[in-house]
Amino acid sequence: MRTFVQRLLGYPVVLATLAVAAVGGLLEATGNPTAARWVVSAFAVVVALLQARGMVADLRAGNHGIDLLAVTAIASTVAVGEYWAALVVCLMLSGGEALEDYAAGRARRELTGLLQNAPRTAHHLGPDGRPTDVPVDEVLVGDRLLVRPFEVVPVDGVLESDDATLDESSLTGESLPVEHARGDALLSGALNGGDAIELRATAAAADSQYQRIIALVREAQDSKAPFVRLADRVAVPFTLFAFVLAVAAWLVSGDPVRIAEVLVVATPCPLIIAAPVAFMAGMSRSARAGIIVKSSGTLEQLARARTAAFDKTGTLTHGQPQVTRVDADGLDPEDLLLLAAAVEQYSSHPLAEAVVERARGTGRTVPSAVDVVETTAHGVRGTVDGRVVVVGKAGWVAQATGAAPATTNGDTRIHVSVDGRLAGSITLADELRTETAATMAALHRAGIRTTMMLTGDGTQVARRIAAEAGIDDVRAELLPQDKVDAVRSAPLRPVMMVGDGVNDAPVLAVADVGIAMGARGASAASESADVVITVDDLSRAARAVQIGRRTLRVAWQSIGMGVGLSVALMLVAATGSLPALAGAWLQEAVDLTTILWALLAVRAGRSERAETARLTADVARSRVERERASAIGAAPAAAPRGV
Repeated sequence: MRTFVQRLLGYPVVLATLAVAAVGGLLEATGNPTAARWVVSAFAVVVALLQARGMVADLRAGNHGIDLLAVTAIASTVAVGEYWAALVVCLMLSGGEALEDYAAGRARRELTGLLQNAPRTAHHLGPDGRPTDVPVDEVLVGDRLLVRPFEVVPVDGVLESDDATLDESSLTGESLPVEHARGDALLSGALNGGDAIELRATAAAADSQYQRIIALVREAQDSKAPFVRLADRVAVPFTLFAFVLAVAAWLVSGDPVRIAEVLVVATPCPLIIAAPVAFMAGMSRSARAGIIVKSSGTLEQLARARTAAFDKTGTLTHGQPQVTRVDADGLDPEDLLLLAAAVEQYSSHPLAEAVVERARGTGRTVPSAVDVVETTAHGVRGTVDGRVVVVGKAGWVAQATGAAPATTNGDTRIHVSVDGRLAGSITLADELRTETAATMAALHRAGIRTTMMLTGDGTQVARRIAAEAGIDDVRAELLPQDKVDAVRSAPLRPVMMVGDGVNDAPVLAVADVGIAMGARGASAASESADVVITVDDLSRAARAVQIGRRTLRVAWQSIGMGVGLSVALMLVAATGSLPALAGAWLQEAVDLTTILWALLAVRAGRSERAETARLTADVARSRVERERASAIGAAPAAAPRGV
């Protein structure tokens, strides 16, 4: 109750309107209708003058609105003695501001929640292990920090405790808690859902993931979609229609009251409130899904997109090599992998890291090696349990075995010898993401006509990746400027472009909608993009299109409903069948209905829920198929390969 009163005090015109209504009602009840008329009419005139001043300011700022209808509605009802109808219009105008704030608050809930949850302090652990509270902006890289239960991780860091359970829903949209082990990277903004943990900062606050999201949210808070500006312009012909109808009703009937009766139902809130509320709701729901939309106009562009272009490396693929196949001669493939990993774990080469990661994924312990020697650009040699293991390029291994390994047919492959004998090979590739093919299919179902892949890689590799992903148009061996030209010349527009790297920044900037895969911190791409996906999941690009379409549809429905009902009421009022007071209350009901309808954009519609479920199921099925295909020693046709 106290909260309601506090909020009501923030709207003095609403309070004044209610007070005047009470005074006027009391005067009429005590037999003083003339006094009631003067009190209510005087107040209505004051409100009309204040509204007129605001209207002039809006016109000077270039914003077309329907304030003129409200002002003339009050003036005409006062002039013909319908002062109670004038007071209802005053309540509609003043209450509309409160209703707009409420609806906007509901629509922006996820965006404001991100801002409110931003960590402001951190518990710095000194040399003696005692925590000291410091402003989060003073945390330095390398500082040890304590995060207590149900506190937010203040900066990006590495977990130094044995384990942690974090709620990362504000970052990724994933509702289930995520388990982490010692050495795992932790993102700022995650909520500690378990015991107190310790971490070592790997980034300052300004460079951490959550602060980047906060910066994007602030940019998204104050934007006006072209669709909303269109709604402003719709108000001009609507206003002219209302005035023409009101004057015509007066001339035909000879009754000046008809003007007031028409104008009190000619102030539709959808043109000034409902459409912006729908867009704010769509942006908020996007944020909940880990998709930060920088401007509300971007949602309309997403809804209308006809071409979707993608960078390859790091966007359609994982962006790093992974083991796709192990061929062994005389050894179990898993044993060969472990022997190779035993010497590769002492190398910093990206291919070595991929081999070690896959070996650890078997669940077995990677053995130690001694006498390890790495020869730059060739390979590494070491002794594992008394066996000499050589891992590297074909020529390097051939020197140890005296036998040349088989040709690779363009695959990225490292060879392994054990005790001077060729023991097998390990094939690696930058694999297609498990969700890529499902994302392309979902985009086509959402209305995308053409999908394109823009890459600097060779044509053969690009075509193979495109075939696996289900992409329509392949552009290979492109320089950054070539990608820009390809997007600019795309015939079906608008064009959305999805990328993740620094070299993608120019093409993201020229696309109608640039979407950055920002989970890995590609700041240049994120700054150039209109949309930033904060979780490493390409399928969120399809979700963004779905949310954009839902938002645009709800906005149009709100405007169509409001304008349609208002026109219908005006036509009825023009015949003299709708008294001014009744019309004013009906218009209030229309406004409330359309604004509540606009809030539907906060929730997914039935078709969108079904599409999201289908996309999730397709991704899960692809993941299962990938796990089967990537079994060690799998047949060549079972494992998709990249470069």
